[in-house]
Amino acid sequence: MKELVHLWRGELPLHRVFWGYAIAGGLIVNLVTSGLFLTFLTMDRVILAFLVGYGVSLPYNALALIGLWRATRRGQPPPVEGPFLFAVALVLMVVLSVT
Repeated sequence: MKELVHLWRGELPLHRVFWGYAIAGGLIVNLVTSGLFLTFLTMDRVILAFLVGYGVSLPYNALALIGLWRATRRGQPPPVEGPFLFAVALVLMVVLSVT
């Protein structure tokens, strides 16, 4: 839980947040929730599908992006690298959240 608090506050290193939470974590969370979403839809559990599919992935994506943005604002990376990594993560998470 402390790790998530540090993530939320932007206290973790930028590359750790980007690669660990935004890329790897985002892929895992979004693939698992998408699979469960499709599984529940095939079982005619539409409400449960949306709760699992979007109720888990969207908050995770928001947490990872906020943590990444705050880590970028700390000013550790070169001036261009932080916003670029944030933009890449934002595009990927929007694509994964919508699909």
